[in-house]
Amino acid sequence: MDQVFDGKKPAKLGTPKRPAKINVHTEQRQKEIEAICDENDWTCEITVDSEKPEDTVELEILRNPSAPTKASPKVGRNEPCPCGSGKKFKKCCGS
Repeated sequence: MDQVFDGKKPAKLGTPKRPAKINVHTEQRQKEIEAICDENDWTCEITVDSEKPEDTVELEILRNPSAPTKASPKVGRNEPCPCGSGKKFKKCCGS
């Protein structure tokens, strides 16, 4: 079944609408992560379960956000071609 766009933006990770879900092994580790979340004003759902593997992926995403990528500047039609031919871009590589 295809997903239909409903016009709603997804909530940002670490907010009350979309809390970070974290699984840890011990209560001591839970307190450490709660302190990190409180310090940075993030909303987290932390579960303590020694049977499941520790899952702190969403916490790492919050701690190390990806930097936005920058597009390289475009070459204008009448500027020299970046290939080094000496011709205008529109007569060389822009055609």
